Amino acid sequence: MISIELLTGVLLLCILVTFALGAPVGLGLGGIAMAVGYITWGDGLFNVIPTTLEATHFSFILLAIPLYIYMGQLLTRSGIGDAMFNASQMLIGKVRGSLAISVIIVCSMIGAMVGIIGAGIMTSGSIALRPMLERGYNKRLALGVIMAGGGLGILIPPSIPMIMFASSTQNSVGRMFIAALVPALITIVLLITYVVISCKLDHSKAPLDKAPDVPPTLKEKWFTARDGLLSLLLIVAVLGSIIMGVATPTESGAIGVVGAICLAILFKRFKPRMVRNAGMQAALLVSVAMWIIFGATVFSNFHLLMGVQNMVAGFTQDLGLSPMMVIIMFQLIMLLLGFIIDEFIIVLMCAPIFTPIAVSLGFDPIWFGILMILNIEIAVQTPPYGFALFYLKGIAPPGITMLDIYKSVTPFVLIKLLVLIICMCFPELVMWLPNKLMG
Repeated sequence: MISIELLTGVLLLCILVTFALGAPVGLGLGGIAMAVGYITWGDGLFNVIPTTLEATHFSFILLAIPLYIYMGQLLTRSGIGDAMFNASQMLIGKVRGSLAISVIIVCSMIGAMVGIIGAGIMTSGSIALRPMLERGYNKRLALGVIMAGGGLGILIPPSIPMIMFASSTQNSVGRMFIAALVPALITIVLLITYVVISCKLDHSKAPLDKAPDVPPTLKEKWFTARDGLLSLLLIVAVLGSIIMGVATPTESGAIGVVGAICLAILFKRFKPRMVRNAGMQAALLVSVAMWIIFGATVFSNFHLLMGVQNMVAGFTQDLGLSPMMVIIMFQLIMLLLGFIIDEFIIVLMCAPIFTPIAVSLGFDPIWFGILMILNIEIAVQTPPYGFALFYLKGIAPPGITMLDIYKSVTPFVLIKLLVLIICMCFPELVMWLPNKLMG
């Protein structure tokens, strides 16, 4: 029988080779698990497939994923981004860097609506990047706030990786969503504070916005405020229905879809073609996500059955690490994984292994889950190989280099790292709200 240490090394080597060859992630992970498992176990391995298929594709929790993705696709086509952007600008007024502040607020909300990092950054960038560059904003500041705001999509509920974490560890999605609110608020406040201070210290980063030649009428202001408020109310309705116990996270996804269609009608963007395109794109994203979930879950289940959890627990005991040092070690492992794989796979590979160990050490699984989400958000945006960096490059103008993107994200990544450290040192910041609202 092959040792778990050697097996883990073989599996990691196979992952690196498979990704280097450009194989689809879901098929690659599932194929590696099946091939290595057949060699070590024989025909008995095939019993893993039906149970994994039932657990992933027939899970009530995971049913929320297509609903939230479809809601995000409808919202990005309904004009909600423009409505929120205009309302935010009107609310902030003439402040140096006001456009960058609006971008952080609006992009974080758009990112939350789509629920995944890649779509959040690309949607936010397509709306806000060009206007910032045209108004003379420093390109590094413009790129940085797009990445920072769009990347918050997996931290601000409803978040697809949070749903995956809750499903793979059998924890409450509602508690995860509520627990993320305070860390998300802290992150947004720190990001805005950085923009305000840096623009005051260096005026070349952001020009002072000029008043329009024709001031908006009271009627125009009213419509701008109304559209922005209605857009915000949709997010409140989705989260509020979960917090108040009116709906499950899956049912709140259906509420979000209906609300997105209503907003599209109100903003006069509702067309059969828009609904069809949103549905096709959502179907494509869901198909990719479900294959990744299936392949990664087969991989994780095989690794767990071979005893990787006991190996990790034994390794941490042999090192004589304190419980908090074990948590820090897990954070470092996930940061390194973020250089080569995306947020879905990190959750599906690490959550089933690390979370039970964290719980056995006396830590709350919801707190550890929020640390994992914060960590993944940082990992996929960290130079030089973070996945999100290449999403941003894909929508950037031709003159923007990868070096520009690396430099632009550095201060914002450091801010998010500070938030991670704060949440590690003060768990009550994460757990206070879910304990208060849900007991």
